[in-house]
Amino acid sequence: MSTIRTVEQISNFINGEWVEPTSGNYTEVFNPATGEEIGKVPISGFEEIDSAVKSAELAFKEWRRVAVPKRARMLFKYQQLLIENREELAEIITLENGKTFDDATGEVQRGIECVEFAAGAPTLMMGEHLPDIATGIESGMYRYPIGVVGGIAPFNFPMMVPCWMFPLAIACGNTFILKPSEKTPLLANRLAEIFKEAGLPDGVLNIVHGSNDVVNGILEHEKIKAVSFVGSQPVAKYIYQTAAANGKRVQALAGAKNHSIVLEDADLDNAVSNITAAAFGSAGQRCMAASVVVAVGDVADKLTERLKQAADNVVIGDGADKASFLGPVIRKEQKQRTLDYIETGLEEGATLLRDGREDKKDSDGYFVGATIFDHVRTDMKIWEDEMFAPVLSVVRVNTIDEAIEVANASEFANGACLYTDSAKAIRTFREEIDSGMLGINLGVPAPMAFFPFSGYKNSFYGDLHANGKDGVQFYTRKKMVTARY
Repeated sequence: MSTIRTVEQISNFINGEWVEPTSGNYTEVFNPATGEEIGKVPISGFEEIDSAVKSAELAFKEWRRVAVPKRARMLFKYQQLLIENREELAEIITLENGKTFDDATGEVQRGIECVEFAAGAPTLMMGEHLPDIATGIESGMYRYPIGVVGGIAPFNFPMMVPCWMFPLAIACGNTFILKPSEKTPLLANRLAEIFKEAGLPDGVLNIVHGSNDVVNGILEHEKIKAVSFVGSQPVAKYIYQTAAANGKRVQALAGAKNHSIVLEDADLDNAVSNITAAAFGSAGQRCMAASVVVAVGDVADKLTERLKQAADNVVIGDGADKASFLGPVIRKEQKQRTLDYIETGLEEGATLLRDGREDKKDSDGYFVGATIFDHVRTDMKIWEDEMFAPVLSVVRVNTIDEAIEVANASEFANGACLYTDSAKAIRTFREEIDSGMLGINLGVPAPMAFFPFSGYKNSFYGDLHANGKDGVQFYTRKKMVTARY
């Protein structure tokens, strides 16, 4: 792996130029694996948002009129440049996020697939027509961009999530203002650099770094027509309520508590391998992480024994070391939060099957090892809350119906998985489980970019999900034309 030059001072990207914040305020960016400062990111304010909006508004006047196939060709060029730079992009993700290089490479690939989907804009933007709704009268629906769009992205997927947002919005003819997480700002700036290299006109994509003031600026600015958000449940609810109150279209993807149900006929080799990867990959910091296993019947003892064996073999370390499987959590505060949850689990009476606090104790990085609780109940905080950490809870039940009842009791409804060879059980699971994305004999049922990312309950606020046809509808408005000639 090559060495990445550390960034001492990060800038906003407005109207195709790198711009310093007027406030002159910055905050530190850290490498989670070492605790070392790797850069300073601007803490911008409403002035920068307003400047970005003016730039995006001006660019929209021309960009919306660019022929859709021409937009698509630019996105294809962007996709190719991302492919050519994929290793560098993965290294940046590992540096600022802490996830392993393999996980980062996978994220880069998912981001590239989002751009590939957006490049299908000529087909995606097609309307619908009926030549004869009455004698001599025809009617048709046309799609148009909605204007300036804002996106607020989380730290855990600094490439994939922004690529859910701005490539498709821009392909549909909109202009975009992206607010990345202040914890992971480096990758977003590199994405903007590469898009400019692909020929994107100034002002079509703008990046404003910051914290609460930037978020509120996006939610309140009257010229921003829609907001896309990914993050925690309390913030998602706030984003949805505030943006909607200001007359904006909103999609806010929130938290999760994904359950993996393992039946007695499951292939345990496959189940253990997939659950281990889904629970501890990306240090558990993803909304599709396997955070609860529901063991049905007599499979529980065998399953927990093998899960512990697999967790004991997990290699924890700096993601830049390709031997590492489990990297650090994002910040010192998140490490302490995780340790507090482990203490809470013990106080509530769960059995600590594997204690990740004992791993990597001599490091300055923010490491917590693979942790497993057994005999967890649904009245425990470690079952209720999204911990966003490498902590797995095991709940024991007697039947698949009880397992589904446990999963459905959660306030979240993002994903759920079932391990079985029974077609009847699979149908029961599909029909009765209260989650939006389901996996059968696999660990992370995240859909490809041409399908919607479709959680619900407290995992999603809005009507139209990210990606797929939902994404196209979210970033476009319709005009109906009824005509007699």
